[in-house]
Amino acid sequence: MQDHKELRSQLEQARRIAIVGAKDKPGQAVDRVGRYLMDVGYEIYPVHPVRKTVWGLTAYPDLASLPCPVDIVNLFRAPQYCPDHAREVLALPWKPTIFWMQLGIQSPEARVLLFPTGITVIEDACIMVDHAHLLPNAAKTQG
Repeated sequence: MQDHKELRSQLEQARRIAIVGAKDKPGQAVDRVGRYLMDVGYEIYPVHPVRKTVWGLTAYPDLASLPCPVDIVNLFRAPQYCPDHAREVLALPWKPTIFWMQLGIQSPEARVLLFPTGITVIEDACIMVDHAHLLPNAAKTQG
């Protein structure tokens, strides 16, 4: 389990978040979370292999195509794809602070792959819920 004080600090310091599996379909969790993260002030980089735009933003086919490093890689992908995304992160010339697997997503293999790097791995947790809980004033002061 992640230390709440450390996680709060990481969320406060983070500026850019890549959302892997980003879709702007109303009613879907990824849409609610993406819009929330934009509303509280994060720069969002949608990652989707097919979509060209999500939330009016340019979508990138993979993490290697991002125009700049991100602080958090937030995954909305089925667990079986998470190890490949962890390997994708390992191949990047920069490293995110957090590799976040959304609610219902766990990957022991991804965790093991990333553990030696010092990247914080979060599993089975919603970044929107944790952000609102750990940084309630940020959630209220934005948008």
